[in-house]
Amino acid sequence: MKHFILPLLAMLYTSLTFGQNTFKATVKDKESKETLMGVTAYVQGTSNGSSTDENGYIEIINIPNGTQAIIFTYIGYEENKITFSFPLEKTDPVEILLSKSEGEELEEIIIASTRSKRTISNIPTRVEVISGEELEEKGNMKPGDIRMMLNESTGIQTQQTSATSYNSSIRIQGLDGKYTQILRDGFPLYAGFSGGLSLMQIAPLDLKQVEVIKGASSTLYGGGAIAGLVNLVSKTPKEERELSFMLNGTSALGLDVSGFYSQKFNKVGTTVFASYNLGTPYDPADIGLTAIPKFTRYTLNPRLFVDVDDKTSLNIGFNSTVEDRIGGDIEFIKGDSDITNVFFEKNNTTRFSTQLGLDHQLNAKSKLSLKNSVSFYDRSIEIPDFKFSGAQLSSFSEANYTHNNTTSEWVIGANLWTDKFTQDTSNTSEVVDYNHITTGVFVQNTWDVTEKFVLETGLRTDYQNEYGFFALPRISALLKVNPKLSMRLGGGLGYKTPTVFTEDAERIQFRNVLPIDVSNTEAEQSIGGNFDINYKIPLSDQLFFSINTLFFYTQIEDPLVLVPLSNSLYEFQQPNGFIDTKGIETNIKLAYDDFALFIGYTLADVNENINGTESTFPLVSTHRLNNVLMYEVEGKLKMGLEAYYFSPQELNDGTTGRQYWLFGFMVEKLWDNFSIFINFENFGDTRQTKFDSIFTGSVANPSFRDIYAPVDGFVVNGGLKIKL
Repeated sequence: MKHFILPLLAMLYTSLTFGQNTFKATVKDKESKETLMGVTAYVQGTSNGSSTDENGYIEIINIPNGTQAIIFTYIGYEENKITFSFPLEKTDPVEILLSKSEGEELEEIIIASTRSKRTISNIPTRVEVISGEELEEKGNMKPGDIRMMLNESTGIQTQQTSATSYNSSIRIQGLDGKYTQILRDGFPLYAGFSGGLSLMQIAPLDLKQVEVIKGASSTLYGGGAIAGLVNLVSKTPKEERELSFMLNGTSALGLDVSGFYSQKFNKVGTTVFASYNLGTPYDPADIGLTAIPKFTRYTLNPRLFVDVDDKTSLNIGFNSTVEDRIGGDIEFIKGDSDITNVFFEKNNTTRFSTQLGLDHQLNAKSKLSLKNSVSFYDRSIEIPDFKFSGAQLSSFSEANYTHNNTTSEWVIGANLWTDKFTQDTSNTSEVVDYNHITTGVFVQNTWDVTEKFVLETGLRTDYQNEYGFFALPRISALLKVNPKLSMRLGGGLGYKTPTVFTEDAERIQFRNVLPIDVSNTEAEQSIGGNFDINYKIPLSDQLFFSINTLFFYTQIEDPLVLVPLSNSLYEFQQPNGFIDTKGIETNIKLAYDDFALFIGYTLADVNENINGTESTFPLVSTHRLNNVLMYEVEGKLKMGLEAYYFSPQELNDGTTGRQYWLFGFMVEKLWDNFSIFINFENFGDTRQTKFDSIFTGSVANPSFRDIYAPVDGFVVNGGLKIKL
């Protein structure tokens, strides 16, 4: 009998040990008790998990007997880890309550640029985000445009292309602005001719966040993102009304007035942003030429959001900007009609664009998205005896399918991008018209290989009607060594469709620039990668330290170069060679109580090797320092002190510009519904006109040199913000 009972007990024990169980739960918001769809839950130490459906219900099967920890995660909520002893006494669904996170940590930001619902800490692609209070603080300094907001980030430099009209472009990691792709909510609205004044015409006040991806980012958004992309993410309506106004004035007699309204009513919501920006001609150097041009700009951006049903949502938007801008001889611009033989640069622009987005939730794990935009841009550039003008009509259409499960995400899609430029009749030798049509398909997978290792792979194939076929693979990996240390490694290919609209051509107002010779020109192509290390640790209850270091490299083969010809014409040529950029970016944050210190350092070594001759790429500061000290009493007071260093830059005329520092100080006093602010920008009055010239020749017929330092000097701005 003993020989029979002992084996039976052993078999029973083994059966219990390896027994399989099903866990059932309903997940809700702790405060509102509303069910949450899309919550991820998994058994700790395994890849066994699932996600909640539209009713907040979840099942996890095949759970072994014994004590098991189940972890619940959801964007915007604190992670919840609960231990259960299996088998459970009751098989009814368990109620799980999640608490919303405070929203202060960068880790909770949802990234839109990668088309994923992951937080920034779980994405293999390295994404930098300007959001929340930081975005508002940057808006205090320059409410009329996004130039300063980007220029004060490590690895990014805004390059002024016009001495008198302030036109600027974005350089990422030292590469020319044409290699940076600017998106608005994922739409490529600022490319080609329409990119020339874009930085000066985008107000930051209706933005939820700004996302920057550095390095080749063409898998999801196509050509143009060789250096990286900047995605401007707009605010969306919430049930709580947002009504805000801002009034800002400057010591240079500039004025910014703007208003934003947002609210959701059951299934319908709307946002409306409107602004008026005024610039007065300003010449702090007293040389007779404007450092800040005279301009007036009107902007209106309404959007409508509709929840068609529980699974389908629609949004429609319209963006409009109209601006007149003139710089040059300051007395002429002020209205002295008796002056003759003067220099001026006049820019008149009209920008209209529509956006349409449709999302349909197929089930708890899959979604289908459709989007379309149409953009019209008309601009004229006029200087004495010459005028360049034309209209750009472009469109972007896309369909994509996303599928999420416990360990992987898929994004599959196709898009069509049209871009047509028509030059007005003028006195140029040849028009620079083009009509580009690009079709593409893409696929991207993000795979949680383990709890600590995430792999992202993607492939895009494009066909361009004039430059042929392109295959663009990309790979990124994230390794979470421990909660304090993580590392990312990524790389990919990119390409840029040639157009005449570059920084070099913009500097000469496109005068005498010949059209691209398509038969003898190929698209510029690149290969690049980066590796970054991120470490963060609380040193005490009040002291927090973090450091991130990025190593990057990008090489562009056969770059287009604007070459002067003997007959005063300019031609884009494609000599044998390459441009490469390599370097390091380091960001350090030290926070103590109400103080926070940010230190950023950029090393950018950019060179061009053309026909076997190597030279330093112009207008790049090899060394840059960004230092910001913030003091903030939550809801009451903000103070910020800034110091930025730029090392000497090689210039296009063979000379070298001087190194310089920029200093700024901002204070904002807050009450419940309004605040007042004042900003002392460049209070050291650093100006290129103080230590170098910006032109040769006479004021009536200037020949402008490169602008590598500010020309407007010390400017104070301040104003009032109201939130109702």
